Amino acid sequence: MVTENLAEVERRVQAACARAGRSRDEVTLIAVSKTKPVSLIEELLPGGTRDFGENKVQELCEKCEQLPGDIRWHLIGHLQRNKVKYVVDKACLIHSVDSLRLAQAVSQEGVKKQVTVPILIEVNMAGEESKFGVKPQEAESLIREIARLPAVSVQGLMTIAPFVSDPEENRIHFANMKKLCVDIKGKNIDNVNMNVLSMGMTGDYEVAIEEGATMIRVGTGIFGERKFGERLETMQ
Repeated sequence: MVTENLAEVERRVQAACARAGRSRDEVTLIAVSKTKPVSLIEELLPGGTRDFGENKVQELCEKCEQLPGDIRWHLIGHLQRNKVKYVVDKACLIHSVDSLRLAQAVSQEGVKKQVTVPILIEVNMAGEESKFGVKPQEAESLIREIARLPAVSVQGLMTIAPFVSDPEENRIHFANMKKLCVDIKGKNIDNVNMNVLSMGMTGDYEVAIEEGATMIRVGTGIFGERKFGERLETMQ
């Protein structure tokens, strides 16, 4: 079932890229495997899927130990400072840095483990109180501070758009994210590479691609609904 689901998502990704006049290889599809067993991830490996997203550090680390070393693990959930040490050398990209204190913790652990940690800055583009993320108007100043830290490399921005029944409602947030990304890239800040724009989930990834997403995070569309009730848990 998951391979068929993935094929349908891939078809839609290709169609969205075509509508936007973009090349398919401009968009990385991250299969969000949080709460799902290793066996389901293994079903996708023969087809070449290697980018997987996890919300929790412990789950990412456990799966990392059980699965092939060429998998690219993305940490997409909120990261607590006391968990940073476990993930800096396992995640290919941390999508959810939203404060200087968290970035400093990432930097300290990166220095200790002698790795440079690629990160995205999470922006709360829609201003939802229930969401993490820096305010859009504060993103540039935060990025400038983080860019001075050793062992951290800012690769771009991430946002979690509102849960909506009509994905068109999120188009404005995705368009504004793209504009913010372009604006910051134009500042040519040292140690900042704004080539990654992580936005769009199961319900709205096609609109996100049309508005410039370079990474989309799709869980339910590939693995099916999750078994517990928190709304965000069903919508990556």
